Amino acid sequence: ENSMAEPVLSLIIPVYNAEPFLEECFQSIVDQTFQQNFEVSIYNDKSTDGSALIIAEWQAKFKELNPNIVSVVVGLNDGTEGKGCGFAKNKSIAQSNGKFLCFLDSDDIMTPDRLEELYKACLEHPNSIIGSNFKRIPEDATARYTDWCIGLTTEQLLTQRFREVTIIQPTWCLSRDVFNAVGGYLPDTGEPEDMVFFYKHLSLGGGLYKVQKDLLIYRWHENMTSHKINRVTLMRYRVRAFEEQV
Repeated sequence: ENSMAEPVLSLIIPVYNAEPFLEECFQSIVDQTFQQNFEVSIYNDKSTDGSALIIAEWQAKFKELNPNIVSVVVGLNDGTEGKGCGFAKNKSIAQSNGKFLCFLDSDDIMTPDRLEELYKACLEHPNSIIGSNFKRIPEDATARYTDWCIGLTTEQLLTQRFREVTIIQPTWCLSRDVFNAVGGYLPDTGEPEDMVFFYKHLSLGGGLYKVQKDLLIYRWHENMTSHKINRVTLMRYRVRAFEEQV
């Protein structure tokens, strides 16, 4: 019985009002070809839709649908309101056990080989934020940024870092040691928590590596958190990171 088995990797899944997308997202977890023990860590950040119900249904069946899922942890923010993405990711990570952390947004879909490919890359680049290429749905959403991101070579992940975060957060996988070194995500204050994390990681000498394969179907829709961050705020972080380098 492998219920005692330690997961080598934890999927970090913050959920906030993701009801229309959860079935596809969760199905992509059980469809993974990864042959090692892994964990599903879900944190429900005070969803007000039917998300909790879908999470409860899947919580009962994840392990039977994929025997490599050895642990399913579900946390809930029982406060008065959602506290945001950074908060939910920190909570999801705090309740998880894997040596490696693989992020999955609740509105995205993994390709079946995603965990396998990212885990392999993590072992080869243990001090790096690992990411991958991705497909966008709808296909024409944010076409310029998508094309730029996908076109980046390994060297450009670093040289282009002041233009934008060169590895998009929904594709990230990293070791718990890397996460702890950075100190986690800022609680949500309208700041771009992925950008702050990314630049802090680099300032500590951390690396970047991208698997040049589409391992995620990345969904664009009106309610996405990334819309809510002011462009001026983003620019301020890029400039600050640049000045610290110079």
